[in-house]
Amino acid sequence: MDADEIEAGRRRWQQRYDKARKRDADFTTLSGDEVEPVYGPPAGQPYEGFERIGWPGEYPYTRGLHPTGYRGRTWTIRQFAGFGNARQTNERYRMILEAGGGGLSVAFDMPTLMGYDSDDGKSLGEVGHCGVAIDSAADMDVLFDGIPLGEVTTSMTISGPAVPIFCMYLVAAERQGVDPGVLNGTLQTDIFKEYIAQKEWLFAPEPHLRLIGDLMAYCAANIPAYKPLSVSGYHIREAGATAAQELAYTLADGFGYVELGLSRGLDVDVFAPGLSFFFDAHLDFFEEIAKFRAARRIWARWMRDRYGAKTDKAQWLRFHTQTAGVSLTAQQPYNNVVRTAVEALSAVLGGTNSLHTNALDETLALPSEQAAEIALRTQQVLMEETGVANVADPLGGSWYVEALTDRIEAQAEAIFQQILDKSRLDKATADHPIGPMTSGILRGIEEGWFTGEIAEAAFQYQQALEKGEKRVVGVNCHPGSVTPELEILRVSHEVEREQVRVLGARKAARDEAAVRAGVDAMLDAARSGENMIPPMLTAIRAEATLGEICNALRAEWGIYRETAAF
Repeated sequence: MDADEIEAGRRRWQQRYDKARKRDADFTTLSGDEVEPVYGPPAGQPYEGFERIGWPGEYPYTRGLHPTGYRGRTWTIRQFAGFGNARQTNERYRMILEAGGGGLSVAFDMPTLMGYDSDDGKSLGEVGHCGVAIDSAADMDVLFDGIPLGEVTTSMTISGPAVPIFCMYLVAAERQGVDPGVLNGTLQTDIFKEYIAQKEWLFAPEPHLRLIGDLMAYCAANIPAYKPLSVSGYHIREAGATAAQELAYTLADGFGYVELGLSRGLDVDVFAPGLSFFFDAHLDFFEEIAKFRAARRIWARWMRDRYGAKTDKAQWLRFHTQTAGVSLTAQQPYNNVVRTAVEALSAVLGGTNSLHTNALDETLALPSEQAAEIALRTQQVLMEETGVANVADPLGGSWYVEALTDRIEAQAEAIFQQILDKSRLDKATADHPIGPMTSGILRGIEEGWFTGEIAEAAFQYQQALEKGEKRVVGVNCHPGSVTPELEILRVSHEVEREQVRVLGARKAARDEAAVRAGVDAMLDAARSGENMIPPMLTAIRAEATLGEICNALRAEWGIYRETAAF
């Protein structure tokens, strides 16, 4: 790009920056020196390929979505939490908010993630142990008791039963007197990554996509600020994928959901802003920064050039980041504070919109209150003390970072082509309702291709660890330690007994005819092709349980078992 074009871009950026709202904050170094809100090539000098870097708030958004960077608004501190019953988790949420957390992120227990009630035989021994147990809208009422849902953004990390859980959230908001139309937050809902990595599905892919399409349509029409789909690469990376695989599989899944929305006749400029993303921040500091920058650039280009998005918001990739749980070690656990801080810093320098920092004891148990506070304070130290929020994309233009960004983008594009090559749709039928990327993803799931690719990457990394080529402090190097054993959080089995008792009392007190009528209406909608959200809400208002709704749909659609691969 020649010098005149660069200067024209700088002037466009300056005009947008001047009009934007800025935080009332001190944008100087620790020594008191003023810093510019963004840096670029020296005036009058050309920069080959600068159009791929650009200015913050301008296509292709490599340097961020907003001209102000974090000067306008810092990232949201959104700590992931949930354990025991709804009352216990509500107390943890209040602690997080009182300590300065900016948003909530709900962790559910395994029975809830799999769509089973706490009194189901399959739930025995698991209730409340890896997250909070939610059986009905009454539990959701308790979970957010005293927390105004119209004012706090809430993320819910659940995919298989995401739609009925979301309906319980809507009912809880109604019972607070909050207009659901003003709710803001994210719901994971990403079923593709379940088949690819996490393995928590309820049905075959097609019925799940049916429910997701209904949810997208409902939210686009009724809850415009809410993001009903958070496309998740986090679990893909935690399963052993490389950075490029995490990026490519995640964005491909996102393109699949775009094709789903288009197949429903939705306007891409209306529904695409309701898609958000969830990435892992791992330990290779610069590679992670490059991954985040490449993600924005790829998404903007594909949305504009392939899917016809015209507005900025429809081309924006908004993402939440969580530090890498898989990087934490049981050995010398206080080292995990350092790992988490480094990973969090990579997410911030990569321009994340919200962030969760893991607790030092999460490799052993759910976080203790003290460990959760340290994780929260880690973000606050980064935000308040380091100056990283003063400049937009401070590493932009670094030869190393830009080379890594280009490389990971090229690797992702090569993986996209592999997925498209699997599509059963040829170019002549590219307007088929499911779309070519969706077709390729479904074929890859059916063949076990994604699982195999991730397994191979994980195997190669494990070999490098065992050979000492990759080193982990306290594990395969520097093993000596004076660290005492941690006191960890343990969830009492009394939680399960009490949850089952309360659930039984609720079932005994409700109007069974109303529950049955609501569930039957939901099944009628499933068979007729009507949107399933309104009748599902009716059932949940009558206190139909998660297990009752999911079991009714399992009976209607069947269950799914993946093909075994060896």
